[in-house]
Amino acid sequence: MTTILPRKDVVIVGLGWTGSILAHELTDQGLDVLAIERGPWRDTATDFNIGYAQDELRYSVRRDLFLQPAVETMTMRNDTSQTALPMRDFGSFLPGNGVGGAGVHWNGHTWRFWDSDFQIKTNLTRKYGAARIADLQVEDWGVTGAEMEPYYDQFEYLAGISGKAGNIKGKLQEGGNPFEDPRARDYPNPPMEMTYAPTLFANVGRSIGLHPFPTPSANMSRTYVNPLGITMGQCTYCGFCERFGCANYSKSSAQTTILPVLMRKANFEVRTDSEVLHVDLAAGGKSARGVTYVDSSGQEFFQPADLVLLCAYGLHNARLMMLSGIGKIYDPATGEGTVGRNYCYQTNAGAQVFFDDKNFNPFIAAGALGQTIDDYNGDAFDHGALDFVGGAGINCIPTNGRPIGTRPTLPGTPKWGSAWKRATVDGYKSTLGYSSQGSSYATRTNYLDLDPTYKDRFGRPLMRMTFDFPDNDIRMSNYVSDRMEEIAKALGGKQYNVNRLKKGWNSVPYQSTHNTGGAIMGTDPKKSAVNSFLQSWDVPNVFVIGASAFPQNAGKNPTGTVGALAFRAADAIRNQYLRNPGTPLVQA
Repeated sequence: MTTILPRKDVVIVGLGWTGSILAHELTDQGLDVLAIERGPWRDTATDFNIGYAQDELRYSVRRDLFLQPAVETMTMRNDTSQTALPMRDFGSFLPGNGVGGAGVHWNGHTWRFWDSDFQIKTNLTRKYGAARIADLQVEDWGVTGAEMEPYYDQFEYLAGISGKAGNIKGKLQEGGNPFEDPRARDYPNPPMEMTYAPTLFANVGRSIGLHPFPTPSANMSRTYVNPLGITMGQCTYCGFCERFGCANYSKSSAQTTILPVLMRKANFEVRTDSEVLHVDLAAGGKSARGVTYVDSSGQEFFQPADLVLLCAYGLHNARLMMLSGIGKIYDPATGEGTVGRNYCYQTNAGAQVFFDDKNFNPFIAAGALGQTIDDYNGDAFDHGALDFVGGAGINCIPTNGRPIGTRPTLPGTPKWGSAWKRATVDGYKSTLGYSSQGSSYATRTNYLDLDPTYKDRFGRPLMRMTFDFPDNDIRMSNYVSDRMEEIAKALGGKQYNVNRLKKGWNSVPYQSTHNTGGAIMGTDPKKSAVNSFLQSWDVPNVFVIGASAFPQNAGKNPTGTVGALAFRAADAIRNQYLRNPGTPLVQA
């Protein structure tokens, strides 16, 4: 028996970064907003208390903050010749669970994508010809870097990002990223104070002609009061960011930037421990009536609403669209359909340099404390004589020195025993690590759909992920690994190790929780699931907000762009959609 509830103006699925931003903006507009969150309520004082927040076994190893496969998992395969099997444990990526979502446990790297990323198909075709990207399925986003700039600014000031601008209104700024697009003003906070490892990395990078700069960080370099009047504390460099909530109110999240204001509003409500099963469509399938959800007791409810916002993790947004019949599921054989199209990831590699005469004190750390080199990222360099497009940032960001997980050893060290123990002692303080974070470009054969065999606890098909690293991205990553080896040689340690990416994505070892695509934005409803304001082409009173909208992924962390897109969608809803509800903001 389904209980029908009183109507709301807006129902939001998921209360992480995007759900909190949209809820705050639309309640300010006077709308009655309900957020439905699958996971539990999470609050800094009670859930990330300083007495137990820095528990590596509980949070990093046993993954207390993350989605468990028993609640929702997916099947995976590398290509259509394989039979997809369920992920019995999340490994390669770790979706969040609960209020705050993945924004609770992130490190805090906060990037702006470049105009050349947003207009990538046009840009690459103009520079290198259409044949150069014939094996890829990259698409323009339908927005420009200039159009995104004010929304990036809005998110950065909400989150109190620490950094150094490289280009203000067209004028290059010393010490910043010389490759970034022009911005209106500097970051709200100065860069974090550097520790030894990123300082050495930057000095060596400059000595060989590269352009290092402080990584934009959502870890506070000083006490900060954001535009909502919420105070955040200066980072204490405890080294417990990724996989952890911040006990010090020093890492930006929904909990530390929005929720203290949002939760006081009379026209906002959140229902936790409640899973949305699907969006309910009206007869004809052209408008949404609301959502059906199940609470922790198993009771089923129908929540009517005039406007439905899908603000779950990107992969879950795409699956909810499929389960709800919003848009046509992508078929790689025909190229038709848009939901599930252009699934992308991140293309990473790493390097370690071992020393005898240096002490890096890795336990003095923060999630986004470091230096980045963008000389080989995106369109910052000429690809004319190369056999790939795209690129990667090279990042020296010593996030932690936690005792269970931090065990750097020389290549060839035994995996266990007394020799291994000695090697971990020798390597702990004296190893410098850095990595490349590369673009992930769409292909016709990397996509999401519904699995024909496996179902979840409610009898719904699991989502099936078909993905492998494209050949283009493998070549790109290995080129950047060669550049990382040049840096390793210049650092001058006793030995170094640079790994190179190989074909065959493996879902077991952790790589990155930067899953993108599946409900991509664009200007052509035959190639995109949502328009440039993240409004469904097929059901205009549904908006889908998150990294699911990325047509492909750049060589940067997605959160800054996700936040900017959320503010842009909120602006469009407030100032355009509500004037004529249910009407498309962009005509197909």
